[in-house]
Amino acid sequence: MTTLDSYNFSGKKALVRVDFNVPLNDKFEITDDTRIRATIPTISKILNEGGSVILMSHLGRPKDGPTEKYSLKHLVNPLSLILGKTVKFADDCIGASATELAAALQPGEVLLLENLRFYKEEEKGNEEFAEKLSKLGDVWVMDAFGTAHRAHASTAVIGKFFADKVCGYVMQAELDNAERLLEHSERPFTAIMGGAKISDKILIIERLLDKVDNLIIGGGMSYTFTKALGGNIGKSLLEADKLELTLELLEKAKQKGVNLVLPIDTVIADKFSNDADRQTVPAAEIPAEWEGLDIGPKTIELFKGIIASSKTVLWNGPMGVFEFPNFAIGTNAIAEAVVAATEENDAFSLIGGGDSASAVNNAGYGDRVSYVSTGGGALLEYMEGKVLPGVAALES
Repeated sequence: MTTLDSYNFSGKKALVRVDFNVPLNDKFEITDDTRIRATIPTISKILNEGGSVILMSHLGRPKDGPTEKYSLKHLVNPLSLILGKTVKFADDCIGASATELAAALQPGEVLLLENLRFYKEEEKGNEEFAEKLSKLGDVWVMDAFGTAHRAHASTAVIGKFFADKVCGYVMQAELDNAERLLEHSERPFTAIMGGAKISDKILIIERLLDKVDNLIIGGGMSYTFTKALGGNIGKSLLEADKLELTLELLEKAKQKGVNLVLPIDTVIADKFSNDADRQTVPAAEIPAEWEGLDIGPKTIELFKGIIASSKTVLWNGPMGVFEFPNFAIGTNAIAEAVVAATEENDAFSLIGGGDSASAVNNAGYGDRVSYVSTGGGALLEYMEGKVLPGVAALES
């Protein structure tokens, strides 16, 4: 795989696949620019060597072609400010405007293409569409790890039309950190799994059982475990078809000597709302009309103790409905515990993208952990041992 540092971009037009799928408010303002800032070193390296940059990305899930809400034109000014230079914009990604602007692009200049997903061919991995994109540049740089698990036209298929294919800094950092975690982790190794569904995390949990010393389960998925063990979970999240599986995972953990830890108390609510009435009860004693929305104080202390003694920490998924401030206490406490382990115990900590990355960044802890992944789904699939099409395309 060709790395960014081993390639000279002088006089080259680099077609760079980035992940600018950033959240926008109703005024089309970016509310979290983490993904954009992550790509700046890659862009700067190309420009500093006398190359030019053509950026391509998707934004959201447009259903029926061009949509104002999902136009990348909303990113032009913020990107220009971050880069400190004017970014040109093509109102299409393969049409005449893209072709003409790309052809006229001079060394040191940056062009942003319109949303790739305005064409259904992008997600279908259409070869003709990929070939049209490829004609815009001399070298393809893949730096969108968050979409590397998709065999889309711009993330994988396009690779076959380039002799020169380069792995960007974001991609390289993601792969290096995942590799360090899976193959070179110091003990004790603790994985913290949260989020709503066990079904989203089955494969990663099974793989981690061969790697970790402690597996902490929190968030919505924990209630299915509690129910499987005979507890009462009221109206809490439940995957009824996964009850047998959770018992199998508990047995596997026991056989492999993994300390699988579940919440011992939970903060419950009488409705799914930030202003709901709430109380704290034992995790297996939730009344019929109530639902668990966060881990309780005893659980926080239990989890914090395990994290504090760890030398490697992987965290993927919140401990509760952290979008509601009243039910974000558990998630924030875990973020603080991971930071403390990193700073005080010299632990290697990897935050596995998605909601946990948002929680850590929103709390201002992003630069106080070892690494925050920009790709939740891609990271999980890579850790599950799956081949990511976006990585395979760079290696072929």
